[in-house]
Amino acid sequence: MFRNLVFAAVGLAFVIIMVGAYVRLQGAGLGCPDWPGCYGHLVGVPEHADDVARAAQAFPGRAVESHKAWKEMFHRYLAGTLGALIAAIMVVAWLKRQSLRQSPLLATAIVALVAVQATLGMWTVTLLLKPAIVTLHLLGGMATLAMLTWLALRQLTLPPASDPAHRLLPWAAIGLTIVAWQIALGGWVSANYAALACLDFPTCRGGAWMPDMDFAHGFQFARELGMTAAGAPLGIEALTAIHWTHRLGALVTLIYVSALALALLRRPGFVKHGMALALLVALQVGLGIANVMAGLPLAVAVAHNGVAAILIALLTVINFALSRRAPA
Repeated sequence: MFRNLVFAAVGLAFVIIMVGAYVRLQGAGLGCPDWPGCYGHLVGVPEHADDVARAAQAFPGRAVESHKAWKEMFHRYLAGTLGALIAAIMVVAWLKRQSLRQSPLLATAIVALVAVQATLGMWTVTLLLKPAIVTLHLLGGMATLAMLTWLALRQLTLPPASDPAHRLLPWAAIGLTIVAWQIALGGWVSANYAALACLDFPTCRGGAWMPDMDFAHGFQFARELGMTAAGAPLGIEALTAIHWTHRLGALVTLIYVSALALALLRRPGFVKHGMALALLVALQVGLGIANVMAGLPLAVAVAHNGVAAILIALLTVINFALSRRAPA
């Protein structure tokens, strides 16, 4: 039962990441102006004329868009279900810690992370999509997926890694860190709506390799969406700096992760891991290029988020497998 609960949580966490990306890309992140309900409704959203009129009166200046509200609430319902599932996992982990023969501390840490994630979700709405909060919310979702994946792997019986393969563990840990950092950059691009700041590839803005960029304002974290910290509109040079930095990070990620995949291909027992890693990083780069060249199609943009989540999960699997050193 415990194993089934954990694996169900892993699958649901991935679904929530995908749905969250869809909601954000559809511009429905503020479909509900309050939290945790929607226009005061814990169940459902205002749809009938009387409900819409009352919602408009209670939240003046906010257009009631039921289709966006439903998307946002569906995401919240999924997140609430995951929170309850993870709480149940923690309870079972503590009650059955003797028979499970594993520490319940990881399950407890995941519950704490989910509490932080719920707070970030609330602030995403109440602080009106402040870019720093939106980016942290994305990273929290990825961290939740990674920790649940590690917990799920603890429920399996996996062969230990040979000593030559075990030596790759520090490099795999660096790879996971690089991918996480690149996801943070991607989240910053998405949170600032900078995905189309450069409409050509591989150059940026009219064939320039180094276009005019404003890093100072682009990477100010304590500011409102679309504004500088001083309250002025965020210029195209700042958006270009955000986008260009993500591209540079993608190049670094491609080179490092490809090298890690090649090293795994040379280690017995990790050939499939290396093949999957190489294919995923190539697919992710291809989806990123397609987003630019095709003008950010919704399906491609959501898939870009999904492959990022799969990369995090796969690198978590690789790190876990490499950490299981064979006895001398």
